[in-house]
Amino acid sequence: MALFTLGINHRTAPLSVREQVAFHAEELRRALGDLLGGARAQEAAILSTCNRTELYCQAESPERVSQWLAEYRRLAPDDIAPYLYVHPEREAVRHAFRVASGLDSMVLGEPQILGQMKEAVRIAREEGSLGATLNKLFQNSFAVAKDVRSTTAIGANIVSMAAAAVRLAGRIFERIDEQRVLFIGAGEMIELCATHFAAQKPKQIVVANRTVDRGRALAERFGATAIRLEDVAGRLQEFDIVITCTASQLPILGLGLVERAIKSRRHRPMFMVDLAVPRDVEVEVGELDDVFLYTVDDLAQIVEEGMEARQSAVVSAETIVDARVDAFLHWLHARDSVPLIRALRDSAERMRRHELDHALKLLARGDDPAAVLEQLSQRLTNKFLHAPTQALHQADGNRSEQQALISRLFHLHSD
Repeated sequence: MALFTLGINHRTAPLSVREQVAFHAEELRRALGDLLGGARAQEAAILSTCNRTELYCQAESPERVSQWLAEYRRLAPDDIAPYLYVHPEREAVRHAFRVASGLDSMVLGEPQILGQMKEAVRIAREEGSLGATLNKLFQNSFAVAKDVRSTTAIGANIVSMAAAAVRLAGRIFERIDEQRVLFIGAGEMIELCATHFAAQKPKQIVVANRTVDRGRALAERFGATAIRLEDVAGRLQEFDIVITCTASQLPILGLGLVERAIKSRRHRPMFMVDLAVPRDVEVEVGELDDVFLYTVDDLAQIVEEGMEARQSAVVSAETIVDARVDAFLHWLHARDSVPLIRALRDSAERMRRHELDHALKLLARGDDPAAVLEQLSQRLTNKFLHAPTQALHQADGNRSEQQALISRLFHLHSD
């Protein structure tokens, strides 16, 4: 059985292909059972996210697992073959360590993948598809990820627009949990921002959207309320933080509207992030004394600085990964010797018992104990040395190699 990883990710395949081989959480258990049921793999775990589907296996061949994946997803093998990658033993171990550490993610150093990998391992363990090899591999992967994050700056800097918005808000307001937040729009970017801000537990979250039902669906996820977009004009003054990202071709928050809101707030500061292109907030709003307005370009600069800082940590992280790969492979290859070691010890034990029984019979008939012990030691020595001596006598072209091997095994010296 060989250790390998077979997969598809955001670098090798477009979304239209990745979604065809993705596994939802409820599917993983059935898929693992099917993969192991046909003796295609001895051990297996499936990691499936929006950016990757990877099968970590201890199996006879990647070809059989690839064929299973195509059949299970009712795809022609040729349809996915161009997008698949296979990492054999050493590369499979290195890949697992890099994935867990966020070094292979679309956003370098993002921490979510570690939790997703742990969930995949939990399911595999519950389904009985983890053996000694994969269990050791993943435990080492988690340890490497912890080591990378605690000793490098791989996850210490802001590398997303949403996280950057939260960081900027924290510079304006000492406590975000005392602020009221308004999200204008209900698209993917607003959803990401809402996720980050909701983690700070603000006093109130409101979602304003042209389509109220869509706004309400997003609001319900965060315990928020939804309002119509046209209601923003009458309620803007209520909010300390405003995040907007719509598809409007014209600004929806004009200078006059924001001026009136600031006056009603008695000049308490308002933090605004305009992530829309074209912009949702008139440029002149940024000139108001009590408004802190940031655009997508402002946040992009913070993200770029974070990416540069993370990139500088990659070298240190990769060094940690490589060292741990060597340690894991040493353990893995040592396991290959276990059956041979066990057979050697069993053979020696049989010799010992046979000679001990022979010696006990001689003692029982009254032979001199000293002579019996002398004979026992000689017979054991002859039996233990018979195989290596015979190997030396029968060696042909590789006699010098045999001699070097036996010298090393028995710690012999030329003198």
